[in-house]
Amino acid sequence: MKIVFIISTDESETVYNAMRLANVGVRQGDEVSVFMLGRGVLFEKSAEGSEFDVMGQMQSFEGDFYV
Repeated sequence: MKIVFIISTDESETVYNAMRLANVGVRQGDEVSVFMLGRGVLFEKSAEGSEFDVMGQMQSFEGDFYV
């Protein structure tokens, strides 16, 4: 299955949950693409000091990633 995630927010909990779901898709063998748009491109800055491991989810992602 082909799955596309479009993330347009820099809110760390939302980005974290979207990336967790994207990682599940990759592990199940789906073809997953993630597009960061608008404020979503600021995900690294919003992840600093967050209680959610956004960067860990980003680093484990093995699909296509577009910023």
